[in-house]
Amino acid sequence: MQRARRLDDIPGFGIDRVAAAAGADPGILRLENLDTDVPPPRAAVEATRAAVGEDDANSYLPFTGRDDLREAVAAHVTRRSGVTYDAAQVTITCGDGDNMLDAVLAVTDPGDEVIVSDPVYAGMLNRVRLAGAGPRLVPLEMRDGGWRLDLAALRAAAGPRTKAVFLMNPSFPTGAVLSEEEWDAIAAVCREHDLWFVYWSLMEGIVFGGAPVRHPAAFEGMAERTIVCGSVSMEWRMIGWRIGWIAGPPALAGDLAVVHIYNGLTPGGIAQAGALAALAEPDDALRACVGEWERRRDTVLEQLAGYPVLRADGGWSLVVDTAAMGIAPAEASERLLRERVAATPMTGWGGDVAARHLRIVFSNEPVERLALLGDRFRAALGSPA
Repeated sequence: MQRARRLDDIPGFGIDRVAAAAGADPGILRLENLDTDVPPPRAAVEATRAAVGEDDANSYLPFTGRDDLREAVAAHVTRRSGVTYDAAQVTITCGDGDNMLDAVLAVTDPGDEVIVSDPVYAGMLNRVRLAGAGPRLVPLEMRDGGWRLDLAALRAAAGPRTKAVFLMNPSFPTGAVLSEEEWDAIAAVCREHDLWFVYWSLMEGIVFGGAPVRHPAAFEGMAERTIVCGSVSMEWRMIGWRIGWIAGPPALAGDLAVVHIYNGLTPGGIAQAGALAALAEPDDALRACVGEWERRRDTVLEQLAGYPVLRADGGWSLVVDTAAMGIAPAEASERLLRERVAATPMTGWGGDVAARHLRIVFSNEPVERLALLGDRFRAALGSPA
């Protein structure tokens, strides 16, 4: 039997292999996976428990999600973007994975092209491939101690087969946060080439240094072409609930709902109850969480001072250019494991840029434990040059 060709360029995830090698040793710094020990909203936990056993929470209906949750999501996206959304534009999904595939399936045909960054979340890259489209990689560049999108490469990447730009902000795994200039350039490319913009908003509120939250739908000509794929997983620390959403322009909202019904079907009613409670969490609760993650980011930067580390301006992770040290990321990962640090190589998370890097997730270890990182790095990889 011949293997489906759509899987030819899709490798295994890799994170699970690092996690399995780390085992259950409590002394290992767990920096390999996008988790956090910052707890979810108490109200979300209570609402989820209360929904267990309720008949309405144990149903296939409604297929597009609870009406009150769709209304809450529409209000949330409206606040963030400044563009009015209503519940009819929202479909509740089964997490922060199927919504991305839903969006790509709804706007591309096999053989089309989708612009993504390098590095990029492997789940974004490979959902483009699963849909039968081809990724066009645009490098993130290292400038002024941080990450910047190569705007010349972005403009060059858009061609006659391009149907969409697919980006995340802050970006995972780099923690890059797009500037006003970069958003303007992205919007200009989308308008000029009549492209959809698929926006994975998973971490959009997790930005450091008091930076503003910029939303693509707010830019000229973007509201009618932006598909927002969101989730309670990161900002509300509810990874296990597996509840997300798609919010699209009215002309596309029906197609997004149809694709989701045949891809993910119905999100869990118990988890939807928790998500509804979470979306009522006050803004100062998220600010406190962002402050904690920023302290952890700062500790990692202090511990790895002198190494080729790029600052994350948001999100839960940053990357180390181990290739600049003459060490392949996979080898660096193995050596670090021997010194009780679990970290994932970024091979397969883009192209040439990703292939140089090892990812450090700082969201799941307290500052006190992250303070052990520098000594373990030096023992595994040597002192910085």
